[in-house]
Amino acid sequence: MSNVVIVGTQWGDEGKGKIVDLLTERAELIVRFQGGNNAGHTLVVGGETFILHLIPSGILHSGKVCLIGNGVVLDPEVFCRELDALAARGIDVGSKRLAISPKTHVIMPYHRLLDKVREEKRTGEKIGTTGRGIGPCYEDKVARIGIRAGDFAKPDLLRSKIIEALAEKNALFTNYFGAEAMDGDSVFNEVMEHGARLVEYLGDVSERIALAVKSGQNILFEGAQGTHLDIDHGTYPFVTSSNTVSGNAAAGAGCSPRDLGTVLGIVKAYTTRVGSGPFPTELFDAVGERLQHQGGEFGATTGRKRRCGWLDLPLLRESVRLNGVHEVVLTKLDVLSGLDRIQICTGYDHNGKTLLYPPQGEGLMAEVQPRYEEVEGWQEDISAAVSWEDLPVAAQIYIQRIELELGVPVSIISVGPDRRQTIERRG
Repeated sequence: MSNVVIVGTQWGDEGKGKIVDLLTERAELIVRFQGGNNAGHTLVVGGETFILHLIPSGILHSGKVCLIGNGVVLDPEVFCRELDALAARGIDVGSKRLAISPKTHVIMPYHRLLDKVREEKRTGEKIGTTGRGIGPCYEDKVARIGIRAGDFAKPDLLRSKIIEALAEKNALFTNYFGAEAMDGDSVFNEVMEHGARLVEYLGDVSERIALAVKSGQNILFEGAQGTHLDIDHGTYPFVTSSNTVSGNAAAGAGCSPRDLGTVLGIVKAYTTRVGSGPFPTELFDAVGERLQHQGGEFGATTGRKRRCGWLDLPLLRESVRLNGVHEVVLTKLDVLSGLDRIQICTGYDHNGKTLLYPPQGEGLMAEVQPRYEEVEGWQEDISAAVSWEDLPVAAQIYIQRIELELGVPVSIISVGPDRRQTIERRG
């Protein structure tokens, strides 16, 4: 398989978890390189549903090693809860199979509070943050006052860093947000309840990746969220707090860009978005409701209803360009079954011009009008299709149109939530 980086090409929720699960069979190492528990992967394995927020999806495969890189922000309580939930279902989550970089920054109780009160105070349109404390944790990382996983092995250092961070946070809580101050010792005692378990999993992730590369093992780099939620390249300010593009896999895992290998871009056969922000192809009619219902479009992390719309090619062209996508994985094609006609957004109209890529500049994405082309739909149930030939001609034409427009082959097609409901066209 060689090494593979998996990235979302839209606004997240593209079905990356299933594809990671599928390709894990061919990898020895699975590495999560960014984001926190604001992202979730839903997987259906043998009829059982698993939802993971922090631990890489590869943990469901026995014998595989899963690593959490320095680019992730980790909530110790959520991490321990996932450990217990997986163990209760018979999954081996021992430290021989799972490791956390000591450089991984840790979400603290004051990060969650700051996330909550800041969103409540915001006037106008909300960002739509999950309130998990991810943004404030990344802020402290950049401000060089962050708590890292390795700090839990040094309780005195951890306590002093918490007190230092709260000197600033409490001034904000009490003087600006009208909230109560947090006590440093109380915060320390709270996080240390999970600290001992966290320390058990500390390991040199960068070294383990280097050794895997040297020995010729296959590595799968698992991204979270989607390209257009990237802090630099997404629809700012309605974005996440980390770089979601493929280039960050090296920085967030602690390896050389030469080690990354093939980039797989995950494309949902239509488009969805959770929370606020511009969405040119969003549907507000019965078709949009149908996509939401048929696709089970509820956020794995928040349970919020996902906004649904037609496939957006300008959005995808930008993703291919930013990520260097080698191959596309098309997911949820089965959700489009039963539609007589399907619309594809091929460009945007903006100020008298036709744009093939999203406009650069804050707020401009909300001003564009989608330019659609209509193609024939199909009525057949494709959830049992196992080969390209099993797909209706109209579905084949739809896929070929995506390949033509993006200049990238569609190598894997998902026609249902289970890992067996997959058509592979890789050579």
